[in-house]
Amino acid sequence: MGLQDKYKQLVDQANSAGISNLQVTEQDNVLYINGTAPSAQVKDQLWDTYEKLDPEMRSADVVMNISIAEGAASSEQVYEVKSGDSLSKIAKNYPGVSWKDIFEANKDQIKDPNLIHPGQKLKIPAV
Repeated sequence: MGLQDKYKQLVDQANSAGISNLQVTEQDNVLYINGTAPSAQVKDQLWDTYEKLDPEMRSADVVMNISIAEGAASSEQVYEVKSGDSLSKIAKNYPGVSWKDIFEANKDQIKDPNLIHPGQKLKIPAV
């Protein structure tokens, strides 16, 4: 079974959700999904679907690079990680946001919530 079949639900959802410039390519047993989401909510829904298809992202066979359309209503902020930071420490700067919210919003670049690096730019989700 190919990756396009395994992740058909995800690709179909990307199509129906109005992802623009959608490109789905398979290379070296990894499925690359690129495009622009009309909103942060649509992007989050794609990640939720991916997580259902591959719990904890164990297979590591999908690279999703979905950006959010410019001008999309987003009160998302970006935080640059400093030396000594942890997700919990960063979350304290944003009332109502937990370390888990930050982890979920940055799964594209954080595999382990205990491993973040100075210079990383993390998205802080809107509350």
